[in-house]
Amino acid sequence: MKQALIATLLLGLAAAASATEAGDCATNKGAFLTGTVTAAPKFAAATSTIQGIKLSHTKLSLVADQDGKTYEVAIDNVFATDYVKNASSMPASLAAIKVNDRLEVCGAKYTSGVGIHWVHTNCGDTPTTSAPNGWLKKFSSGGSLGSNVERSQTYCYLWN
Repeated sequence: MKQALIATLLLGLAAAASATEAGDCATNKGAFLTGTVTAAPKFAAATSTIQGIKLSHTKLSLVADQDGKTYEVAIDNVFATDYVKNASSMPASLAAIKVNDRLEVCGAKYTSGVGIHWVHTNCGDTPTTSAPNGWLKKFSSGGSLGSNVERSQTYCYLWN
């Protein structure tokens, strides 16, 4: 009973914080989701390169609190704060995400299928609904929200 009460309180705190975050996401032209990871991150090798930089991804599944749907979350590795150039594995910050972890994402929903991408910085460009200024944040076991792990601007020059 005590554990259930603590879990309920933590979810309540996360929901209150998420209301502000949802507003920030809307300002940044993104779609906002919170939810629970149901499939662990998997590395997706690059199918394209720009100026010799392989554009690999990490993908995971998330059941959204907002609508109960399972979303594929496609994460661009080059924006991870600990990305290693042209690595053949996902960044450690993304590999640390586990099944049952709680995440908050802001990005662009897929136009076909159920998924979300562009959960990363837009390198200072004016946000649009197809290129929002997104993020990926993990909730701690205590309910606090971590920082955006997809905020690196090291490779922004590739799109400028």
